[in-house]
Amino acid sequence: MTTSAPLPPLAEILDTAHVVALPLATRFRGIDVREALLFHGPEGWAEFSPFAEYDDAEASTWLAAAIEDSRMPRPAALRERIGVNATVPAVAAASVPSVLARFDGCRTAKVKVAEPGQVLPDDVARVRAVREAMGPEGRIRVDANGAWNVDEAEHAIHALAEFDLEYAEQPCASVEELAELRRRVKYMGIPIAADESVRKAADPVAVARAGAADLLVIKAQPLGGVRRALEIVQEAGLPAIVSSALDTSVGLSMGVALAAALPELDYDCGLGTASLFTADVVDPPLAPRGGMLAVGRVTPDPALLAAHAASADRRRWWLDRLARCYEVLRTAG
Repeated sequence: MTTSAPLPPLAEILDTAHVVALPLATRFRGIDVREALLFHGPEGWAEFSPFAEYDDAEASTWLAAAIEDSRMPRPAALRERIGVNATVPAVAAASVPSVLARFDGCRTAKVKVAEPGQVLPDDVARVRAVREAMGPEGRIRVDANGAWNVDEAEHAIHALAEFDLEYAEQPCASVEELAELRRRVKYMGIPIAADESVRKAADPVAVARAGAADLLVIKAQPLGGVRRALEIVQEAGLPAIVSSALDTSVGLSMGVALAAALPELDYDCGLGTASLFTADVVDPPLAPRGGMLAVGRVTPDPALLAAHAASADRRRWWLDRLARCYEVLRTAG
């Protein structure tokens, strides 16, 4: 993976690097604290925050995105504000109202389902609680992160259909499974959206080419930056929803730039996730106001960078990782 921006000297990135650890209000994606490396370039601040389990080859794509964002102007914005959804982790149904209360004015909710250690009745109870809290006009989408096989996904979608789903995101892991599931549930009118089948695929357009999805969920960092993500959407020819990778407000602003540059944007985006944190590096954080986010770059507060600095060991881990991923980009170029 190469970046469309020339690689700066590694020392130049390291000179401005800050590693932060931000606590989450609710355990999400198996973590209670989100770590990220932030650095500054000629165009502004950027974020490098691949999840810890990703290898250097995959993580280097995230670094390419951050370098591009720090050194190249963002594409022209076609809109000034972006509508976003609330994100409901795999919490107990009783906790749903308090989670939704963190997302000011959001008319759409994405609900995590198929959590390891839970069962379908847990998902049904959670989605029911979201529908009750949002009322009949709220929009509900579910995200299984590829955890179901085709039969499980078909059964789950049937069980959840009464809550008027906007779409089901990555119900199965493979493109072949998604295509089969889409064929089975097409009569129900519930679209299938692809996320991991785009951002973790060698060919991110294969899922569209196979007729395995109605929608694409795209993320700026994992796809190598705003420009590459826009190319993928154009080539795929499917409607897109921009989502976050549990970024800080710095990374979220890159996702907002991607959403702002899409020629068409018919769905609320999954970029309201700053509301899942109890702290951020920007004051105020890039969190929903009236269900919307403003388009534009953000600048971290030096006091917040200091207050939420990661431990010395974790800083060293991230700087070492940065150097390894930089080397992947350098040799690929």
